[in-house]
Amino acid sequence: MTHDVEERVETLWAAATAGDEYAAADAALAALDAGMPMETLLLDVVAAVQSRVGREWAADRITVAQEHTATAVNERVLATLAHQPSARGKPGRGRVTVACVHGEWHAFPARLLAEVLRLRGWHVDYLGAQVPAPHLVAHLHRTNPDAVALSGSLAPRLPAAHAAITSCQAAGTPVLAGGAAFGPDGRYARLLGADAWAPDACAAADLLAGGPPPCRSAEGRPHLAGPEYATVTESAPDLVRGVAEELTRRVPELAAAYAERRLGHPAENVASIVDYLRAALYVDDPELFSSFMGWMAEVLTARGIPARALLPVLEALAERLSGSPRALVMLAGARDVARRHRTGDH
Repeated sequence: MTHDVEERVETLWAAATAGDEYAAADAALAALDAGMPMETLLLDVVAAVQSRVGREWAADRITVAQEHTATAVNERVLATLAHQPSARGKPGRGRVTVACVHGEWHAFPARLLAEVLRLRGWHVDYLGAQVPAPHLVAHLHRTNPDAVALSGSLAPRLPAAHAAITSCQAAGTPVLAGGAAFGPDGRYARLLGADAWAPDACAAADLLAGGPPPCRSAEGRPHLAGPEYATVTESAPDLVRGVAEELTRRVPELAAAYAERRLGHPAENVASIVDYLRAALYVDDPELFSSFMGWMAEVLTARGIPARALLPVLEALAERLSGSPRALVMLAGARDVARRHRTGDH
């Protein structure tokens, strides 16, 4: 079966990156016809291809357009599989709402979970990408599900995730959190007070098979949005604008390098850095920011932009945030990460 899975992955990968949704759907249906279980097809083939899309984009082996195309094709494959008789499990498990955190556009993991839960007999309300907390709660009052599965891929969405978790629990509905935003071990899910956390769709379905987790109370939880988070959030537009302008003056060749490689403008990276700094301040975890900077250094290096280009950005931010001691500690750690990437010692 392992060899068969690998072959199916390669076939679907070729179709997805070529933008051929018909060939991709045919490949998935052929796997079903050959006897591959639906859950294996979803988790070991379709999900594996989508994960590869992200890795190949980060390594600059496929373009942004190819990444978008492949993702769209994989979404069509999921839709095709959802309409197959074998995708309908025996009903009777209960009802689950699956939604992405407000501001979160990476909906594929949530859609994948929705299909796995349906396969296992759950009635699933799939709400899709970026669902504002008030609308999510209104849906809960209308449908009264047994649980909410909340998906987040990007750490800057953690404050919104916190609001959604608290709001759902106030409505009496437990929250199962999942996705890369909540940390590799679910540490941020626990910090934000989620009732449960799962690292992937299979683990989430297994957890819910034992019954929805008990819904916690928000009482006694720590207040996370401290004054430094508030300061950086309020000044974020000015920070991004000022640092981007200073970067253009101090390292004029950088903008030219971005233009030559069709990478947009350095300001886009500055905005991402500020967003992740805000998220790290919110959960008070310097590792969140350092890990992101390591990832960004690798992405830039793969595109021919040296990691040292990050140093003037971090230095300019430190100058503007001189009155924020926690932010300065995080920026210093990030500069160490950039220097290690510059020397290749990582």
